[in-house]
Amino acid sequence: MTSPAETIVSSAAVQPTPSSLVPTQTDPTFSKDFRCLPIPRRLRYDPDKPFHFGMLLNVSFGVGSTLVVANLYYCQPILIQLSTSFHVTYDEVARIPTLVQAGFGIGLLFIAPLGDMLRRRQLILLLVVFSTTLTIGLAITNNLLVFEIISFLIGLTSVSPQILMPLAADLAPPARRGSAISVVLSGYLLGILIARVLSGLVANFTSWRIVYCMSIGVQSIVLGGAYMLLPDYPVKNRDLSYLGIFRSMAKYIVTEPLVSQIMLTTWAASACYTNWWVTLTFLLGGPPYYYSTMTIGLFGLIGMLGVIIVPFFGRLLDRLVPWWSVVVSTVLLLMFQAVQAGAGGINVAAVIISCFGLDVFRQTQSISLSTMMFSISETARSRLNALMVISVFLGQITGTSVGTDVFVGYGWRVDSVLFMAMYVFQFVVLIVRGPHCPGNRWFGYEGGLEFWKILPSKQSQLVASDDPKNAECGHLAVVCSEKGDAKGGAEEFR
Repeated sequence: MTSPAETIVSSAAVQPTPSSLVPTQTDPTFSKDFRCLPIPRRLRYDPDKPFHFGMLLNVSFGVGSTLVVANLYYCQPILIQLSTSFHVTYDEVARIPTLVQAGFGIGLLFIAPLGDMLRRRQLILLLVVFSTTLTIGLAITNNLLVFEIISFLIGLTSVSPQILMPLAADLAPPARRGSAISVVLSGYLLGILIARVLSGLVANFTSWRIVYCMSIGVQSIVLGGAYMLLPDYPVKNRDLSYLGIFRSMAKYIVTEPLVSQIMLTTWAASACYTNWWVTLTFLLGGPPYYYSTMTIGLFGLIGMLGVIIVPFFGRLLDRLVPWWSVVVSTVLLLMFQAVQAGAGGINVAAVIISCFGLDVFRQTQSISLSTMMFSISETARSRLNALMVISVFLGQITGTSVGTDVFVGYGWRVDSVLFMAMYVFQFVVLIVRGPHCPGNRWFGYEGGLEFWKILPSKQSQLVASDDPKNAECGHLAVVCSEKGDAKGGAEEFR
């Protein structure tokens, strides 16, 4: 059976001419969004002058992700106020976070993959307009049912960060792809942490309605920033149908070993990370610590610190073969989880050390997994990203449900040991395929164990060498790199 990646490689290698480097399924240059709103000239797509993806734009992507993903978490600290305002029980308002996350999950499956068949600038602008408009309803409604319906729809339309991530991978130079992804992912994780803090503070000194008024203003800023900064980019799959999206996603899972490997690892890693934060509240609120809610909340600042420092190591991640980065991160995660299992319920220093280490290396693991996933196909990155985030979502459900039951029933140490076993599971899944294993092989270490990527400056030497695999591409280094990219090797450098 031929994998999707192999199909892409074979088609790219048929005509090794300069024209093969130009996507065959691109749209003509667009000058207007939605046929009526002019696109700033500097943001229009020009195949002869590729858009420069600098640090300023990269950070803008990260900030946009922070401010949009916050929509999913504003409701969590204000549930008690919502209960009082709507005159309902805690059980009834507890449905709101579930509905928001359910909407987000459905959006990941049915909206995020549209980035492979629609122009992403227009899609992101439309989603932000919808989420901003819907938030007005949250700020003014006096009906719980209406609030719940709108919350679900806001979750559904808050998937633009998952469209920005593949767009960043497309725009960034291959040598900077890892660091570019790290900035956007850091913004996404910061949004989760900051939203809870801001919502709690604002609601504490004003009211919950002001939280959503603030959200309207923030999203309006995102909308204006997206219009002024977000570059237009052509559609790579003009002939792809909506149903074809889901057929291809299913085909990737069953025919592309690297996709299955990444999804399994991501699911287990997400379960471990979610379990850590969910059970941390129980651990610190009970014996021997008995910390207050405010003190427990301060541990989020430790996690925030871990999120902030990782992008500074982006250049190192760019140099490492992603498989090695994931393996090393997984081993270090196992070590920090062992610290928690050994002394987490005895000494708070162990909790602080574990908190910092688990945040830092979970992020480096996630960045490298994303880099590996995006290397499979340049024309399917939105679909591949959707598969990865769905794995994250399923892992969150697993970590929350299983972790809570085990912690409550058997205590903190058993829970920590159980999730140490989950890290071992991730390690086993990773080592069944080596860093340069061909894309159609489910097991093996063919291709060697090179730790560092080959610098772009040395690619020409490889292309000019006597290696038949390189020689067949002649002077077209990009096509050679795409071969290795699609086969799941060391990104562009196999």
